[in-house]
Amino acid sequence: MEQFQTTKQTDPQCLWMQAGVVPKKYCPMDFSCTGCRFDRALNRVCRLNQHLLNQGKMPSGKKGSLMFWQDRLKKMPLAKRPCIHHMKGKISFKSCPKAYHCIDCEFDQYFYDQFKVHAMMQPMDFETVSGVVMPAGYYLSAGHTWVKIEDQGIVRMGIDDFASRLVGKIDHMAIPLMGKEISQGQAGFTLFRNRYPITFTSAVSGIITQVNPEIKKNPDLVTNAPYTDGWICLVYCPDIKQNLKNLLFMADSRRFMAGQVENLHAFLEDATQLKAADGGSMVRDILGNVPEAQRDRLIKTFISPGP
Repeated sequence: MEQFQTTKQTDPQCLWMQAGVVPKKYCPMDFSCTGCRFDRALNRVCRLNQHLLNQGKMPSGKKGSLMFWQDRLKKMPLAKRPCIHHMKGKISFKSCPKAYHCIDCEFDQYFYDQFKVHAMMQPMDFETVSGVVMPAGYYLSAGHTWVKIEDQGIVRMGIDDFASRLVGKIDHMAIPLMGKEISQGQAGFTLFRNRYPITFTSAVSGIITQVNPEIKKNPDLVTNAPYTDGWICLVYCPDIKQNLKNLLFMADSRRFMAGQVENLHAFLEDATQLKAADGGSMVRDILGNVPEAQRDRLIKTFISPGP
């Protein structure tokens, strides 16, 4: 099989090698399988082999014996079947009771909760753009949702400071359950102020792998700590590179935010007597202070647009 990446024996063993599907393949990509050409090539061959078997035909040739690494490991006794987090060197040995269907695995969610949430790094740096706080390293959508790349195609998603100041206090929320698919630019989740819904578009396409358990107990985190403890969900995004092309980053996000604040000033001047800024900082709870007749227009103007 062609070696698509330069590897060395000090790299960890590829999952396909650990499962015994291939005799020798090391991983130079820290198990970022979604971006690995070797992984994609083997998956294509295995899909073809599976298709032939489903038709009652026997795959032939050297590649005919290849099978998905998960299927190879499923043949092992449960007690010896390794959890994927053990295979990646993150934990000591633990067996896999879910046949590598991680999305249904409570431990997998516990793993991300313990090792990602509690050890979550704070943004490396903050800056203020026209009175709105923005963190370095976050990608921003025009609908005021952000994503931060975590690991292995996983991104963390939440709302930005502009949206938190606009929305103000929320009472509860409607977020798709773990395992649900969401699409970039389409409705992702809804926050409620009393009974008034504010629907945010998803910044990326993918499958929800976890919803922040803390915001269910304390919804105010979403608007009080939007970039840290108030994150909304984790999403597995298989086409992350393409998704990121549709988002704003660094200078582009700063220019966008400055324009949004300017547009908000104009909106409030036209629709109300409110000021968007106080002492150089954008005020909070704008939605709670505009006339009810202007709420739909406000949300449609600043929150509804897709990425």
